[in-house]
Amino acid sequence: MTFKTTILPGNHSFEITPEETILDAAQAHGYIMPHSCRNGACGVCKGKVIEGSVDHGNHQAYALTDAEKADGLALFCCARAKSDLVIESHEVTMSSEIQVKTLPCRVHKMEKLADDVMVLYLKLPTNEYLQFLAGQYIDILQKDDKPRSFSLANAPHDDEFLQLHVRNIAGGAFTNHVFNEMKERDILRIKGPLGTFFLHEDSSKPIVFIASGTGFAPTKAIIEHALHTGSKRPMHLYWGVRKQADFYMLDEVKKWEKLGVKFTPVVSDEAWAGRSGFVHQAVVDDYPDLSGHQVYACGAPVVVDAAHRDLIAKCRLPKEEFFSDAFTFVPKS
Repeated sequence: MTFKTTILPGNHSFEITPEETILDAAQAHGYIMPHSCRNGACGVCKGKVIEGSVDHGNHQAYALTDAEKADGLALFCCARAKSDLVIESHEVTMSSEIQVKTLPCRVHKMEKLADDVMVLYLKLPTNEYLQFLAGQYIDILQKDDKPRSFSLANAPHDDEFLQLHVRNIAGGAFTNHVFNEMKERDILRIKGPLGTFFLHEDSSKPIVFIASGTGFAPTKAIIEHALHTGSKRPMHLYWGVRKQADFYMLDEVKKWEKLGVKFTPVVSDEAWAGRSGFVHQAVVDDYPDLSGHQVYACGAPVVVDAAHRDLIAKCRLPKEEFFSDAFTFVPKS
């Protein structure tokens, strides 16, 4: 049995089985809808079911509330069709130019740049190439069938190595492996590129970046891509961490500042001479009118959710100009 799903406003249609999630079926037919965690935790894939009914599947209650379900909203990474559907997604792109591949790669270098941040440099086989957009991520495939997703921190023009920024998360099986067992020259299997967090180059609007922790990684890729392509768009990076020692790769940021990128570091959990508190609040304080801007937010779901809520409600940011990638992790089972 199959159902027909139509995506508005683009009017794209595809067939879906009851066993497939809407997101998986769309991707299988070449359509990329907004998504990030793929496990019902971040809310990036949330959209409206205009016609038809769905099984909402397993998801976090805070990512999709009962009130939102009553309003017809669903998380497309979890929802499965129970009938023909008409859904609404604010962004749908064809994936024909970006091929998702499964490839082996070698750990070329490991750099510990903060107490809990390891930078991995991965080398693809000589005859392989991964085409990707700055800001996208890859999955590291594991024997337990739970892929670990990490943003690519390098821009496409700087592709000698794939660069990942891995935070050591308490209870994280893979991150524990990275910090305590992984060695240079180890072989990994990756799948990618994935995700819809990338620079929208059809706009000339100024950009505000909000990064928390290792949300700096895809932000770095996007900024470096914009600078490489000669973009003249004003850019302002807000980077929030818990303590000063959590900032890493500041030499790179200083290079961007010399090229016109504004930088505001924000520390939440210790006293220091700079901006303190929640990183998104610094943006609210500095930009009371974001009606002519785009915002790219990446990091912990609580940060991304707060930025989305407050910048739209308090700073007049148009909903369609907020782009995000919320990081989740797979705990030890």
